[in-house]
Amino acid sequence: MKSTGIIRNIDELGRIVVPKEIRKKMGIDKNDPVEIYVDGDKIILTKYHPACYFCGSTELISDFKGKIICRDCIDTIKNS
Repeated sequence: MKSTGIIRNIDELGRIVVPKEIRKKMGIDKNDPVEIYVDGDKIILTKYHPACYFCGSTELISDFKGKIICRDCIDTIKNS
């Protein structure tokens, strides 16, 4: 991973500001959800893309009673 040379301090509430240049490059706008996870000794921030509860697909998804489900899984459930 290439270093950007941008350094930010964590404030007293544990927040950091992601620089505008990085948000723009990653297509992250105001109020967009981001996923935060740990990989070894790294903290990873990624733009959140909702995925199907059953298969993990991000294509043709819908919300059903609080669960994200793709069209293929809906069809499979219908035909069961």
